[in-house]
Amino acid sequence: MSQQFNHQHECLSSPLSSEPAFYYFAYGSCMCPVDLQRSLGESVYPYVIGHATLKDYRLGFYRRSPKRNCGTLDVVQAPGSTVEGVLYYLPGRLSDFLDEREEVPRCGYRRETVSINCQQGVYADVRTYVVVDKPVSPVMF
Repeated sequence: MSQQFNHQHECLSSPLSSEPAFYYFAYGSCMCPVDLQRSLGESVYPYVIGHATLKDYRLGFYRRSPKRNCGTLDVVQAPGSTVEGVLYYLPGRLSDFLDEREEVPRCGYRRETVSINCQQGVYADVRTYVVVDKPVSPVMF
């Protein structure tokens, strides 16, 4: 039986506990804390909760990044499928940096709220990102 989580995670200790924070499900390159640190400007190791899964979604390449000139991953609903990733509990001050990394201001990706399985529990109201304008089928690169 899994437990439902929807509360502040203990990884943000006393100096940060009053700061707003959010759960973030990372897949693809954002799973790597070193890569994510380059975009967010600080170490995210303290905010890693652990290995996580997104049920009833699958990965696909539905976008080409003009910034990196390569394909970028997306998650799309697919009953019975699962996406492996990392669950973070990030301080609110990193939210705009994460949106910028995901090209939200340029309509590359948009925020999507999902439920995530992690450490025998379910985390509700978790942020992830999905491609805004998906083609009918995956992009070939």
